[in-house]
Amino acid sequence: MLPDDWTAVAEIYRKGIATGNATFEKEVPSWEFWDRAHIKSCRIVAEAGEVVAGWAALSQVSARSVYAGVAEVSVYVSENYMGQRVGTSLLEALVKDSEKEGFWTLQASIFPENTASLRLHKNIGFREMGYREKIGKMDGKWRDTILLERRSKIN
Repeated sequence: MLPDDWTAVAEIYRKGIATGNATFEKEVPSWEFWDRAHIKSCRIVAEAGEVVAGWAALSQVSARSVYAGVAEVSVYVSENYMGQRVGTSLLEALVKDSEKEGFWTLQASIFPENTASLRLHKNIGFREMGYREKIGKMDGKWRDTILLERRSKIN
């Protein structure tokens, strides 16, 4: 993912936010904020010709050194490319990139209503670790998430 991809990436993210089941975020951040919050070596886009079909990235879960190999996964696919294995390709590539960078654990926190994302992660080897009840409020309503994790087989 390059800064020039941000307009397309941000639009895909905006549409994900609008579903109400992709993230607790309510607005797309600026490129500068997003760039600081995500690991530079583990961010990718999927392209269909010249069009960004989806994106995936990692963010640190903690600044503490003991968690240096643990990251949180974000995967978003354009509504025009859903059901075409774009998410699978992105997540598989992100796992490979993360292992090259020395990450030993990837985690995802997914709303239970987001069944497509849960299925995607489980198909790539993530396992359900727990159910986080009322972990955050969104639009005045408590929301739950399912915590998933994938341990590296090489790190």
